[in-house]
Amino acid sequence: MSERTDRGTLAGRLTRVGVDDVPRAERLLADAALVELLPGVADVLVGALPDVADPDAALLAVAKLAGAVRGDDALADLLRATLATDGPARQRLLAVTGASVALGDTLAAHPTNLHAIVDETPGTAVPAAQVRAELLTAVGAAPDDEVPVATLTGAAGTDAMRRAYRTRLLRIAATDLTVTDPLNRMPGVAAALADLAAAALEAALALARADLPDHGAGVRISVIGMGKAGGRELNYVSDVDVIYVVEPAEGSGVSEADALATGTRLATGLARACSTPSAEPALWPVDAALRPEGKDGPLVRTLASHRAYYERWAKTWEFQALLKARPLAGDLVLGRSYVEMTQPLVWAAVQRENFVEDSQAMRRRVEGNIPAAEADRQLKLGVGGLRDVEFTVQLLQLVHGRSDEEIRSGSTLTALAALASGGYVGRDHAARLAVCYRFLRLLEHRIQLHRLRRTHLLPTAEADLRRLARSVGMRAEGAQGLLERWRQVRRDVRHLHEELFYRPLLPATAQLSAEEASLAPEAARARLAAIGYRDPAGATRHIAALTEGVSRRAAIQRQLLPVMLGWFADGPDPDGGLLAFRRLSEELGTTHWYLKLLRDSGTAAQRLARVLSTSRYVADALTRSPESVTWLADDDELEPRGHERLQAEADAVLTRAQEPVPATQALRGLRRRELARTAAADVLGVVTGQRAAQSLTVAADVVLAGALRVARWEARAARGLDADPTRMLVVAMGRLGGRDMGYSSDADVLFVHDPMPGADPRAAQDFALAVATSIRQLLGAVGPEPPLAVDADLRPEGRNGPLVRSFDAYAEYYERWSSPWESQALLRARPAAGDDELAQRFVALIEPLRYPPGGLEAATVREVRRIKARVEAERLPRGADPARHLKLGRGGIADVEWTVQLLQLQHAAEHAALRTTGTLEALTAAADAGLLDDADRRALVEAWELASRLRDANVLWTGRSHGAHADVLPHDRQALAGLARVVGYPSGSGSELEEDYLRTARRARTVVERVFYG
Repeated sequence: MSERTDRGTLAGRLTRVGVDDVPRAERLLADAALVELLPGVADVLVGALPDVADPDAALLAVAKLAGAVRGDDALADLLRATLATDGPARQRLLAVTGASVALGDTLAAHPTNLHAIVDETPGTAVPAAQVRAELLTAVGAAPDDEVPVATLTGAAGTDAMRRAYRTRLLRIAATDLTVTDPLNRMPGVAAALADLAAAALEAALALARADLPDHGAGVRISVIGMGKAGGRELNYVSDVDVIYVVEPAEGSGVSEADALATGTRLATGLARACSTPSAEPALWPVDAALRPEGKDGPLVRTLASHRAYYERWAKTWEFQALLKARPLAGDLVLGRSYVEMTQPLVWAAVQRENFVEDSQAMRRRVEGNIPAAEADRQLKLGVGGLRDVEFTVQLLQLVHGRSDEEIRSGSTLTALAALASGGYVGRDHAARLAVCYRFLRLLEHRIQLHRLRRTHLLPTAEADLRRLARSVGMRAEGAQGLLERWRQVRRDVRHLHEELFYRPLLPATAQLSAEEASLAPEAARARLAAIGYRDPAGATRHIAALTEGVSRRAAIQRQLLPVMLGWFADGPDPDGGLLAFRRLSEELGTTHWYLKLLRDSGTAAQRLARVLSTSRYVADALTRSPESVTWLADDDELEPRGHERLQAEADAVLTRAQEPVPATQALRGLRRRELARTAAADVLGVVTGQRAAQSLTVAADVVLAGALRVARWEARAARGLDADPTRMLVVAMGRLGGRDMGYSSDADVLFVHDPMPGADPRAAQDFALAVATSIRQLLGAVGPEPPLAVDADLRPEGRNGPLVRSFDAYAEYYERWSSPWESQALLRARPAAGDDELAQRFVALIEPLRYPPGGLEAATVREVRRIKARVEAERLPRGADPARHLKLGRGGIADVEWTVQLLQLQHAAEHAALRTTGTLEALTAAADAGLLDDADRRALVEAWELASRLRDANVLWTGRSHGAHADVLPHDRQALAGLARVVGYPSGSGSELEEDYLRTARRARTVVERVFYG
């Protein structure tokens, strides 16, 4: 084979293993020192490069190292054996030099460190005491001395310490870069780096003592690790955050002032040994900016000075920082005293005013200060970065840690696991967050390793991204795969951060006292009595039933209840709310989603407390349909379902149905669900007034249409018919016709049929009667689903007339016998279900009756007024206060409706806008037509809306959907308070609501007497 062909083959092999600069790689493989060390080096090395992060860097480092070991036979033999043998030693050497140019240079400068690389002794999981001893020995200090003092001083001691540090760092990196599961091993690597940093600080302190004439005798100094060093989760290159505590040694005779002066010199010397230039590269900056008063404060303080500052002046973020405080070097007894002093302050800090809000604001400020050019590359500070995870975990710790010591770890991942174990974070959330955090930290480690520089920015160059992908085990995915993974991790982290960090439960929990948060029985009873529970003892029993035991369910309830008890107390019936919550929790507590939803949702827990303590109707509805609790987390779920959507659901139910009764029960269940949805939205103020009424109307329309379908099928089956002998129409009347349904409204209807051509009229009438009767029975029968009473009393001749008539019979009746009250009732007539063509004909039939051409004759007007006066006199329940009856009382619903209906009968023929079944629409049309003064319109609208709202509120508050109570404004103070909260008044506004209604009704009655009675 020719020399040229040989070179071409080598170039191809180099390209295939990922070498970028092939010509340079060929020159390196031909380097004299390398060839001298290992003839045929290309055949040995090239095949070992595919899994190396940067093959170019690895080849360069190996060539430099070969030159560095010339003249040292032992090292040359070690390097030759390492390179020649396909085994762990070569893998470790190439992994380190391929991932870190800086460590490759360290090896070339100090080739004896080759022993540290090829030694298979793990670089992580080494006892911290062993690492400390290594670095102290390097500076000539005795590790066992109570106060180690270096015998190597000045630059010689500093350089010796740094060399020992780099040797241990090489061991850590070699292990880190060759494990098969770098994500899972990342915490161990970070802990090893933190222990190495602590050892370096101890050695640096020994060097600082050596520079003092008396070695700092009589002065105790402790170096407290903060941040990642304190949490044993340090990076390869990071500022090491510290705080210094100094005390005169007992009995030393050293004054406090002298101790502080000596302590300052020791701290300054320590920092200088770690970070000032010398023959060996600096380690990292020693940052004391987290000390009291920051950079403006004294470098060292006594324990008492620290305590005074934290008790009087410390800001929220300082307590968050102290969460990770840990003695690293110096006097460990003094360091532990410092931590013991600060920890009670840390766990009480949550009770500071606006603690949670301040923490959240601080996170937003950090994000806001990121340069725009770096925002999408920031691993640490950016959106979806490490700080999102760390701030989330720390805030949850600080809020819940005062009552749970198990979650007080300074390590992010350990704390996250504890939070999950204690039920403060969902297991799936914690697992996802932990994986994301490990990946971000792994990226950070690998980026910093390359040149041992402090950076948290994802590189942009393709070659750098490719190297980074290979170093984290994503060689196959490449640079683009790495970027896609990074973006997905950022999205996941940000989503989880926003879900957990901004929980409304956190500020509410933070505002509780320690006694309130603990749920201790005596403290709980006192609190319950103080905030308005009528039966504190009973409430305490409910609390005990929900929180006793060691289950995850009980643990989450212990988080929720301290806050929810206050939320229940914000409602008019806290006892009822807590009881309903207990029942609901016993029904749903074992499901995977219920407590998780309440803990994690932004709104669900608070909304649930509100509806349960405000509305027995909603409480009962949620108990019957527990899955409906999920609606509380999303306004969209509380929005009314439109007619088309509900009709499609009903059609799906009926298409599968085999039996009439189960089919109708399913339809009634659909309506029950929509009643619950609307009621919950109503109490929460998401959907109120006419929107709520329209939602209830749509549900009734759909159920009527479905029941008509079932009843027709049943009638055909009973008669052995293949087709209906007559067409059917259900006409909505009353509040159903006006789309003004309330929670207690019946479905007022007319039944109309029209025989098919050639059909026997008697058979058609019999069929239609069977259908109408069946509809009423199916929808009104007692059963597991709430009934819908179908009332046909507004039909011709009222209860004395036939339940259903043919179209021709209606035409004949209306032509010959129709009375004014029937014309008035027809103002609300609206086809709701059945044959469309028949509906159009029926509407055309009744148009002249309800919108009489030329208006009403004077005699008819007098008749309408007479009927109204008789209704007021005869139908108002005996003993009822006319001022408080919402429907029939003065200024009530009937007053307004009769007034607008009289205007419609008189003027709708000439004003098309008045031809509407809706009361509010008709009032607006009357004002627009000049038939009603706008001030009068407003008075009538306000009275009608408030009275209608209060009728619904009576049902929502009491939970009773039928009975005369719904039509009366109660005198009872508690009931008035409940109604006030239902309709959106603040707490304690029952009297204000009463006054508002009575005043509004009086104004409306004045308008009625003038407009209606003339």
